[in-house]
Amino acid sequence: MNLRSVRPGLIAVALLAATAGSACRRKEAPAPPVATASIQMNREKVPLGSPIDITYKFVVANDARINEDNKVMVHVVDTDGELIFTFDHNPPVPTSQWKPGQTIEYTRTEFIPIYPYVGDAAVELGLYTAQKRLPLAGEDIGQRAYKVAKLQLQPQTENVFIVSKDGWHPAETPEHNTTVEWQWTKQSATLAFRNPKKDCVFYLDVDHPPSVFLEPQQVQVSMGGQSIDQFTLDAGQQVLRKIPITAAQFGTSEMAEILIAVDKTYVPALVNAAYKKDSRELGVRVFHAYVQPKG
Repeated sequence: MNLRSVRPGLIAVALLAATAGSACRRKEAPAPPVATASIQMNREKVPLGSPIDITYKFVVANDARINEDNKVMVHVVDTDGELIFTFDHNPPVPTSQWKPGQTIEYTRTEFIPIYPYVGDAAVELGLYTAQKRLPLAGEDIGQRAYKVAKLQLQPQTENVFIVSKDGWHPAETPEHNTTVEWQWTKQSATLAFRNPKKDCVFYLDVDHPPSVFLEPQQVQVSMGGQSIDQFTLDAGQQVLRKIPITAAQFGTSEMAEILIAVDKTYVPALVNAAYKKDSRELGVRVFHAYVQPKG
């Protein structure tokens, strides 16, 4: 056939078909999963602002080779698949150290952000670096995000309502992340709430920025003049204390109070010239203070 006698459009169609056929022949098979991922939660109905224990489990494939350190993607989405919040984190064992056939399992306590949404939600899991996500075994809902659990987010009113009574500075948030909030204590600070009259766990999530004290701070938590917990807080350390409180310790009064006290405070203006206008007395920074009734 003389190509000069064929219309240009037909040549283009023929070339496109040939290219498509070649591409189909070169199409690679789906990448094999590097692990099977799953999670277990200590409860599926969770009020906004409350803690939840999530156990992550990764069963590494027998032929898997992971050469980079990946983060664990944990996305909570609404019924429309829209992202509500995340619990992304680095696993305690870096993925580059995972071995074929190994099971990686660990538990993290997360606090549900106070977000303007209640109702059904889903948890999506993945492994990722800045460049890519790894294939996992499971229900891939797209872009290597895998649906692993369901949640029901409940109103914040389901929680024990706690009031920051004495010894607290106003709440603060970082400039670009309104889902994180904290309050500084003074040397001592009191929390007040209605007596739950049952056994509870008091969650206290605190830290102290580094380079303030050369020695650690000593923190004491008490009720009615009796110590219920004491611990050491190193500079730059964030700790989550889970303090059991019995119904008997709460007593019979309608209201209960918890006192948080530290042995050292500091004034930013006296430590760093950059904070010369901040003359507050600061004790520890509290991210979460939560009373969880048992049962």
